[in-house]
Amino acid sequence: MSARTPTPAYPMTIFHKPNCSTSRNVLGLIRESGVEPEIVLYLETPPSKEKLRALAKAMGVGARDLLRAKEAPYEELGLADPKWTDDQLFDFIATHPILLQRPIVVSPRGTLMCRPWARVREILPSA
Repeated sequence: MSARTPTPAYPMTIFHKPNCSTSRNVLGLIRESGVEPEIVLYLETPPSKEKLRALAKAMGVGARDLLRAKEAPYEELGLADPKWTDDQLFDFIATHPILLQRPIVVSPRGTLMCRPWARVREILPSA
């Protein structure tokens, strides 16, 4: 479920985890730029496999780049093994959204994995 609606003049979406400091920093920079983004609490409303595929394509990365290796399911499921295809990895992330690397931000200027958090400046509205 989304907590807020986007600012019509500059629509942005953040795939957000509120207790993640990086995610909170990114959200703060977006708001400081004058934009109130759509906030997708992806642990409550996980993105579909199709949405994950679209986000990866928009960022020019593969499914493995969306994985957060520090989470328990990563090791438990043996996701470091190169045998897994992108299709299978997208399935794992859709089933276990805690595996999604965060935060991902979508804006008119592009889609980015905002790690480090200051990367979000690349896609904020121009000053």
